[in-house]
Amino acid sequence: MPSAAPRSPRSTGPRRRWTAVLGVLALVVGATALAAPARALVAAAAPVDFATHCVPPPIAGIPPIDGTTTAQIAVDKATPKVGDTVTVTYTVTKPAASNPVDLALPADIMTPSGKVTLGGAQPGSVTVTGPKKNPPVPGKGAFPAFSMTGTFTVTKPGSITLSPGDYNIHTSYIMELDTPCTVTDPPAPVSETITATEQPGANERSITLATASGKPGDQVGVSGAKFTPLADITLVGRAGAAQTADRATVKANASGGFTASLTVNDKATTGIVAFEGAAWDDQKGAGPAAYTVIDDTPLPDNSQKLNASVVAGTLSMSQAGDTVEMSAVDFGAGGSATGDLRTVTVKDFRGGPAGWSLTGKVTDFTGPGGSKIGAAKLGWTPACTTRPGSPSTCAAGSAGPVGSAGATLASTANGTLTGGEFTVDAKVTLDVPAFTAPGAYSGVLTLTLS
Repeated sequence: MPSAAPRSPRSTGPRRRWTAVLGVLALVVGATALAAPARALVAAAAPVDFATHCVPPPIAGIPPIDGTTTAQIAVDKATPKVGDTVTVTYTVTKPAASNPVDLALPADIMTPSGKVTLGGAQPGSVTVTGPKKNPPVPGKGAFPAFSMTGTFTVTKPGSITLSPGDYNIHTSYIMELDTPCTVTDPPAPVSETITATEQPGANERSITLATASGKPGDQVGVSGAKFTPLADITLVGRAGAAQTADRATVKANASGGFTASLTVNDKATTGIVAFEGAAWDDQKGAGPAAYTVIDDTPLPDNSQKLNASVVAGTLSMSQAGDTVEMSAVDFGAGGSATGDLRTVTVKDFRGGPAGWSLTGKVTDFTGPGGSKIGAAKLGWTPACTTRPGSPSTCAAGSAGPVGSAGATLASTANGTLTGGEFTVDAKVTLDVPAFTAPGAYSGVLTLTLS
């Protein structure tokens, strides 16, 4: 139940842009041992201010609030390719409202949600949500900052702008209440800009079926386009990620197209793929195109046939926090600053043949007066755990330096059927040279799942 916060002037100066990240590492070089490590901030675009109209819950008995929100947008990929999934983080550093009453609000009752506005080459919006988490809010105190995340898929090359959009603060204390806040003069100022490029060597092969279903033994017409001219093409039935007994071959014409028939006998077939050569290659294949075998086998008397399906999902990751505090190192002695990477959870629910790789790269650690500790000084010892029952087994990357070139944190191999849920951790160590200038140093570790 908010009230107006003081209006702050909209920034008109140049905005400093940063590559968005999935982790920050920080340490302190001090004059004595066990100096308290400094707090590190996630690198992101500079905050922007925009006028906001907030409507308190009717029970609050106060009029709408016209105030100023300060917010910023961060992304995990500053230069994505078409087809990439970009994770967006919308952080409201200063809401346009505060607690209007003397009653203190307890911790973990606020759940934020909102929209990020896309512009430029790919106009649209991204839905973002945040966790139900907040510190206690004293009576008449300012509402705390909060972050919300969401994803979108890049569909067009070019410059894509990201601006803060409308947001809502839902509170669950005594009653379930909402405080929606809308951008007074949309769109809000641009907080981040990414540059998308075409996917190099993108596989444009495609297939279409003349019919989507048939009885066992029926032939289905299959047409293909943009295959390698005059290549030998294999047509195969699929049951999920596994191949069925249905198989045929055809040669592409001089334009890379083909038309063929595939006899479908296997009742397990749920899709059809086409690929160049004798073995499936997702870079030289197309499909699966959905196909249903209509089982016409007569049922015994007084019986019923039960059908079920399993729907494939996506490859995703999340992390338990975005800041790592590393141990302090003495000035003059140098040595190792150590810490634990925030746990990363990878969920591979695609149910296909492809494995995945999680890699990381780090920037130089910057400190007071432009002092630096090189990225090559950071090393890690990865660890990876596979959830029981997962088809794939997670392999931890090799212990060693991370650096600006990057290294593998964890991965799974390709297989007939892959997937599962995995937790990834790492011990991180920064080799701090002796007589490094005292002060707080921060570097940015970016993780990429592919």
